[in-house]
Order: sequence, then C-alpha cells, then structure tokens
Amino acid sequence: MVTAGLPDEPRIREVRGSKVGAPSTRAVAAAKVVAPKDGGPLGGAQIYNVYTGTLVGEGAATPTAAQLGLEPPRYCGQCGRRMIVQIDPVGWWAQCSRHGRIASTEIGGYR
Repeated sequence: MVTAGLPDEPRIREVRGSKVGAPSTRAVAAAKVVAPKDGGPLGGAQIYNVYTGTLVGEGAATPTAAQLGLEPPRYCGQCGRRMIVQIDPVGWWAQCSRHGRIASTEIGGYR
C-alpha cells in the first residue's frame, strides 16, 4: 500500500509489514563508529592478511594494487573478519566490528 505524505516528507510504502524506502536497521548499525580496541584492526599482532583474509603464514599473494598502496585493507588483521570499508577521494576508513575503525590518515604507508 502506498501512502502519500506531505511534500516535505519522503514517500514510504509498506510491503508485507516492512517499510520500503525507510533506512534499514542493518544500514544504520553499520554506520555506528566502534572505538579502536587492542590497537585497532591493523595494530597488535597481525595474524591475518588484511587484503585476503587468510592466515599470514599461508603465503597468499598480496594483490598488485595493494602492493602499490592503492587498495585499502578489507579484512581485520587481528581476527580475520571482513571490515566495512568506505573510500572517498582523499582517503578511506575501514572498521572491524570487534577492533574498531582505522583511517588512511592514521597510517603512513597507505595513500
């Protein structure tokens, strides 16, 4: 059922009990900033490759873009979880749900 709102309100329609067009709770939860813990996702003991998510000792090849400093880390180096990554023209930030957020401005080796 489509509900018409006032001109200043966004139009939201309901489909089987859920509202289409409204921000999901999952998207809102992803935007919450988690404070860095245990040195952050790239701090402390690096057990996992931050570009492939495999154990460091397994010898997985690092992608060429990552070697050139053009690719942000996609996995947490401490727990191996996939991180939320946001890229913008001046840098990037990556956030692990357990170890917090890190930005490219905080690291010297990344561009």
